[in-house]
Amino acid sequence: MSEYHRYDVLVVGSGAAGASCAIRLAERGYRVAVLSKSSLHSGSTWLAQGGVAAVFDSEDSIEAHIRDTLAAGAGLCHEEVVRFTVEHGPAVIQWLVERGMNFTRDPATGEFHLTREGGHSHRRVLHSADATGKAVAETLTDRLLAQPTVRAFEDHVIVDLITQADCNSRKIRCTGAYVLNRRADRVDVFLAKAVVLATGGASRVYLYSSNPVEASGDGIAVAWRQGCRVANMEFNQFHPTCLYHPQARSLLLTEALRGEGAVLRLPSGERFMDRFHPAAELAPRDIVARAIDHEMKRLGVDFVYLDITHKPAEFVKSHFPNVYEQCLKYGFDITREPVPVVPAAHYTCGGILTDLHGRTDLKNLYAIGETAWTGLHGANRMASNSLLECLVFAWSAAEHIDRVIDTIPEPAEPAPWDESRVTYSDEDVVISHNWDELRRFMWDYVGIVRTRKRLERAEHRIRLLQREIQEYYSNYKVSRDLLELRNLALVAELIIRSAMERKESRGLHYTLDYPDTSPIARDTILVPMNFAGQEVIVRCDPPSGHL
Repeated sequence: MSEYHRYDVLVVGSGAAGASCAIRLAERGYRVAVLSKSSLHSGSTWLAQGGVAAVFDSEDSIEAHIRDTLAAGAGLCHEEVVRFTVEHGPAVIQWLVERGMNFTRDPATGEFHLTREGGHSHRRVLHSADATGKAVAETLTDRLLAQPTVRAFEDHVIVDLITQADCNSRKIRCTGAYVLNRRADRVDVFLAKAVVLATGGASRVYLYSSNPVEASGDGIAVAWRQGCRVANMEFNQFHPTCLYHPQARSLLLTEALRGEGAVLRLPSGERFMDRFHPAAELAPRDIVARAIDHEMKRLGVDFVYLDITHKPAEFVKSHFPNVYEQCLKYGFDITREPVPVVPAAHYTCGGILTDLHGRTDLKNLYAIGETAWTGLHGANRMASNSLLECLVFAWSAAEHIDRVIDTIPEPAEPAPWDESRVTYSDEDVVISHNWDELRRFMWDYVGIVRTRKRLERAEHRIRLLQREIQEYYSNYKVSRDLLELRNLALVAELIIRSAMERKESRGLHYTLDYPDTSPIARDTILVPMNFAGQEVIVRCDPPSGHL
């Protein structure tokens, strides 16, 4: 029997975006439920190595950060969103520091130590050694658990959103979610005046990914099913340098290595990035990943090498202690030898279409972080702008919720989850086989280099797969694996459809059929048949609250 939970705000996701939004709301006295698919100590934020991009160097400027972001985005960034995000960067960093975050500082000056990554013209990446995400996540998790009005629910997986008619208008509003309580093996009902989706991206749709298993596109899928538009799903960022090792498919080697002088080499020892871009190893990620992919295919090799052996060993160990230790576990000493690397799916630049408050098309539903499409990243995310986006839009969404929550009526109680016509499955092998098939054909046909024929093959396979998944979903009790497979299959369809609509090569989307870039830059916006259309997405309506 389902349990019912009522809160002021339901936050789905406990990473940097979800946790910081929940903390801001709790500090204003609101009762907040935070759902974590696994434990609070899991998710993409914990794995982020590089840092947070913000302007703190006297030689840097807001305008330079904006220019760099626009250049990396290949003409598709929305400049007002970029400006909004960059301008609020220093303030959200200060908010984080005030809540206990310890960024690495220069021992001589006591100021933040800033590093440089691909696409940046200045040193502006704040970091905590080479495990910034872990430090950010620990800081936010500790602060979250200290809030008396927050309750965190671990091992809770969103199934679908709950919607109801709005008694004050003809609109439909989001009032909560059906949630799988894995510990109790039942689907519970969570009700709230406002719901925030902060579920991360969908890079696990690919065979090789730097992301944890949680990155299954849950927020994108549940929002689409309830009528929210999505945008630019064809732009999947492949991180250029993940360790090539059969037991280390998700070990990312931070871009900060290249920022501090690491170079890419062919098996012969020859450097090659200067043949592809003037910035060589510090070119935007799409160019570096495509260059590696090109050389691997040209030479018929499985990997290239990342080499930082020309730097002093103590420098490498002190700047990259986590990378050094992780590589040692797999038999590689990065101070003595180049390490084999390959590109891997890393970041979803598209997502649920939102405005500057994080509002979606469905009334009282917000989306922040990687699950959202704000217009910040364009056709290619610049390094370390992702954690910045999480922090800025968590603040912005919290501001808007605080402004309107008193005008939102309490949700009516919906029907409980009905499991009267389903049974436990004795064929879970179907899920694992479908999962494997999905990720393999997405890697083969919708990867770094695409063609029309490859996309058509992927489209045919995803339709067959979705029919099988839906039949399975209709007859058996839900499980985390089944929910993730269902969501990934839907997100895969959205990626394929978006890729087929883009008749050009731009940023992260490269197709041999249309190798040139169109002179006109357009977003790819997909509209569901049940389009909610509840909120007008206003691009230039910034929050009026204080940071």
